[in-house]
Amino acid sequence: MAAEPFDYVNLLRPDLPPPAVKWTGFPKYNFVGGHNDASSVPVEDLAAAANTVLKREGRTLSTYGLESGPLGYRPLREFIARKLATDAGMTCTIDEILITSGSLQGLDLVNQVLLAPGDTVIVEQMTYGGAITRLQRLGVNIVGVEVDHDGLSSAALKIALDDLQRRGVRPKYIYTIPTVQNPTATVMSMARRTEILGLSAEYGVPVFEDECYADLVWQGARPQAMRGMSNDDRVIHIGSFSKSIAPALRIGYLVAGWPLMSRILAIKSDGGSGAVEQMILAEYCPAHFEAHVRTLRKTLRRKLDVMIESLRAQFGEAAEFDDPAGGIFLWVKLPDRVDTTRLTQLALQSGVSVNPGVEWMTEAGAGQKRIRLCFAHPSEQVIREGVARLAEVCRREFAVPASGAKEHR
Repeated sequence: MAAEPFDYVNLLRPDLPPPAVKWTGFPKYNFVGGHNDASSVPVEDLAAAANTVLKREGRTLSTYGLESGPLGYRPLREFIARKLATDAGMTCTIDEILITSGSLQGLDLVNQVLLAPGDTVIVEQMTYGGAITRLQRLGVNIVGVEVDHDGLSSAALKIALDDLQRRGVRPKYIYTIPTVQNPTATVMSMARRTEILGLSAEYGVPVFEDECYADLVWQGARPQAMRGMSNDDRVIHIGSFSKSIAPALRIGYLVAGWPLMSRILAIKSDGGSGAVEQMILAEYCPAHFEAHVRTLRKTLRRKLDVMIESLRAQFGEAAEFDDPAGGIFLWVKLPDRVDTTRLTQLALQSGVSVNPGVEWMTEAGAGQKRIRLCFAHPSEQVIREGVARLAEVCRREFAVPASGAKEHR
């Protein structure tokens, strides 16, 4: 007879999140998360890079850090430094770049170094859900600031900073996603970036700049990173290869001056992030990265067009959204009578998975009418079918849309 499982319930920390459910596979119509286009993963070139670099340097896997030290594989840091100088107008040395296990680890490391329970941070009112949940678990006071068509509102930011200053509160940082904001996909203008940097200097609050989607701007060059615009160390920068190459590689990077980096490095005690992945990317990227990203942008833009066409055909004017400036998400607003948290649960029963807006806003109630749709991974046909099925569920449960395409005028 099988033994009873050991009961850990009374041993668990009291502040844990709800338990995870067992994974049973992705739903057929999966519009959640940050998955990317499967056909765009450069499998052959990555395999060739792996073969070349492992034959040449594979024996360095015998040491933690690949004989490059705790900051990460030196050739990859050299590529990132060149890339940031060319694409983001940012000058940094390889000793100011730390390779992380995805940009999420960079986020966690900065939080570990700067934040304690009761501290205050400023974030965009609509922002990355992972940033919100991490701050909540740390017991941090979150101040959400309005996001408009140009990203984080500098006027609203000044009001928030003034209010906190009057109360004797100095925020630990201002978190922003300036280039292809998540979830709104706005791209912040240079004028707005300058205004926010000015407020950062005036109030003595650093900027934490998340640029994970910056390579996926549809039109024109990627704007200069805020860290590149600043003449001191007030801006902490994180980026990632998850959206440009492949999410499962789990390779990101953090850029900061040595005084802060030395503190961050002291707590990154994991023995180093994915060594083989770093070696492969460093071998692959110099020759292939730019061409790959140009092709990926075209693929993603085509899928976005299909998503927009499908929403307009199925929901008409009942679905409101702006045409994203880049990225992999569409941020959709539905009529007031639609509770998108409930819609999410009901749609999943029909094989359609979407992110409810409450997960991406500092004030959960404000997100009840919104959903975030990832269009990057599903095929064009799956996008069409999935949006049609989502409309069926929404119509059945909320009488929205009343009559599909006829509502679009």
